[in-house]
Amino acid sequence: MTRKGLLFRFRSAWSGASTGRQGTHTRLIVVLLSVATLLLAAPLLIRANSSTIATLPVDICVMAAPQAYDPASGLPLLAARTIPKDARCPVCGMYPARTPQWAAQLIFSNGDAHFFDSPLSLYLYLNAVTRYSPGRNASEVATTYVTDTESGHWTPARQAFYVQGSTALGPMRNGNLPAFASETAAQRFTQQRGGKVLTAGKISPALLDALNTRSTHTQHALIRKHLGLTGTG
Repeated sequence: MTRKGLLFRFRSAWSGASTGRQGTHTRLIVVLLSVATLLLAAPLLIRANSSTIATLPVDICVMAAPQAYDPASGLPLLAARTIPKDARCPVCGMYPARTPQWAAQLIFSNGDAHFFDSPLSLYLYLNAVTRYSPGRNASEVATTYVTDTESGHWTPARQAFYVQGSTALGPMRNGNLPAFASETAAQRFTQQRGGKVLTAGKISPALLDALNTRSTHTQHALIRKHLGLTGTG
């Protein structure tokens, strides 16, 4: 029996009881019977909801819309851009503008752009474009940028150097591959914070899987979406 059905029976019984000569005693009996019925039905309802949630796939992400190119900006189509305050990372749902020292961005051939909370999120996206942006594919990606940790300026992601395994914690509170425009700066960083220097070509799917600790977030996002709850956090 559904929750609505139980409530309907409760209200009907209550209404009928109130018109009897022994209304008070009858209402008490109805309340006790209704409570007992709810207690008996509760495990069945909980088991049904748990089974539904358990069958949901875990590969879900926040569907962040890309930012369209604005010709009025005066920037070349594929030039690095300032992060819009409302832009959300398509991998984790965070707002990259809040942690610009870690941010990355990707620009499609038509000028649309995605912004990421960290280099790790950028490479997770590049490793599964169709997953995070249904209808898109990797061939549409024209260029990518990461933030140079030393200067705070944008630098081409493919030419950057990354530090893996340092004590630096990114926006998701794990090592998010801090990026550097020069190998010398990256090596200097490892002397202070530990880790090892990697080129973009060394960021493999296996490494991304090891660094990605966001499965809990994506499962929560899926459950909230399935239950019709607002928000993505």
